[in-house]
Amino acid sequence: MSEPRLTLITRPGCHLCEVARQAVERVVSTTGNRWVEVDITGDLELEREYGDRIPVILLDGKEHGYWRVEEPRLLQALTQTP
Repeated sequence: MSEPRLTLITRPGCHLCEVARQAVERVVSTTGNRWVEVDITGDLELEREYGDRIPVILLDGKEHGYWRVEEPRLLQALTQTP
């Protein structure tokens, strides 16, 4: 099975993270893509990189957006040939 194209970077207790999680679930219900969620808690490198911008969406390992998931933009990116 291939690696998930989407990564949602979050932390516990983050309201925007829950909203982003729901948005990602809506998008992948259309595309069929797999995704993973990564909690930055306790990972100093991830906290330095993303701490002030949580949640962050990575698409194919590259930052696609943060704070809010732009569902139409994410859907378009996922349906284009990589």
